[in-house]
Amino acid sequence: IVLLFAAVAYARPADLEDADSVELLRSDVVHGDEGSHSMDFAADNGISFQLSGQEGEDGGANMQGSYTYIVDGEAVPLTFVANEYGFQPDSSLLPVAPAFPHEIPEWVLEQIAFAEQ
Repeated sequence: IVLLFAAVAYARPADLEDADSVELLRSDVVHGDEGSHSMDFAADNGISFQLSGQEGEDGGANMQGSYTYIVDGEAVPLTFVANEYGFQPDSSLLPVAPAFPHEIPEWVLEQIAFAEQ
């Protein structure tokens, strides 16, 4: 039992008084008619988030937006689109697949074209 109390005491969260406070600069949420919506948030620590969207044809939500966070003092922006094709982020920090190392043979391209018909 003593070990249990020691583990709980050790695992307790840090005091909130020790945390840096963050001031909200903007925090707007709009729920419009016909399923439209938008959000706009910014804090004085450089974190920001904006999005807008509307209800999709199949009942899902179509959204586009951006967010920025800070890493080692540098702002890291990311833009995105989310729709029936999934979440599509865009940022200079995201990995990019390497170029295909060999030329694609003509017969392979013909097979792909045939399969698309």
